[in-house]
Amino acid sequence: MLTSERKRIILENIRSEGSVKLKELMELTNSSESTIRRDLNDLENKGLIVREHGGAALRNNYEESVDDKSTLYTDEKEEIGKYAASLVQNGDCIFLDAGTTIFHIIKYLENKDILVVTNGINHLEELKRYNIRTYLTGGLIKFKTKALIGRETIKTLVDYNFDKCFLGVNSISLEKGYTTPDPEEAFVKSTAKDLSKKVYVLADYTKFGKVSFAKIASLEEAIIITDKVQKEYSEKTEIKVVK
Repeated sequence: MLTSERKRIILENIRSEGSVKLKELMELTNSSESTIRRDLNDLENKGLIVREHGGAALRNNYEESVDDKSTLYTDEKEEIGKYAASLVQNGDCIFLDAGTTIFHIIKYLENKDILVVTNGINHLEELKRYNIRTYLTGGLIKFKTKALIGRETIKTLVDYNFDKCFLGVNSISLEKGYTTPDPEEAFVKSTAKDLSKKVYVLADYTKFGKVSFAKIASLEEAIIITDKVQKEYSEKTEIKVVK
């Protein structure tokens, strides 16, 4: 197995599981302990993971680009987006966050008489394609996630009131709630939450049981739309399962 392929497999498993043991990675890649240790050292030096005793974990401030995330769990995101769109009624004013799962809502909003506000520049072509009336916030362009963030974004948002907002997150924890690596993005999401009558977090099953750097909201502040049953989380907030 090529080094690049082995590192890709290692990183994908750490992203999916949150943390992975050294032995698991050895079995997964059919590699020696010394080889895996060398790969983990390299990934840690690049700031992608943090070494732990007997394995490695994802850094809580690590963030994938929107291009990378858009290719992951696309079937799950499609089902989640389709269900979320079914909650939008004619006459609604909604906020669409700049997440890759949120992107999958848009095509299912076609022919609905609604108004959208978004900070996701990656959403614009899709919104245009389906002729959805849209306001784009101001703000600083964060190229990695194709989101508008910062003071100007907040200044735009506080002039609006939303019937519903749909947020993407990096992590969901029973104790820490909804989190994301970037504090400025977290503030935008939190502001939209505070301006909305109903708040929905769209997240595939890989987001659960993890914590990122910056808090968006407590668990009970949003309804979760996901693809797999998360029983322990349903005791703290409402969960809609699409499969």
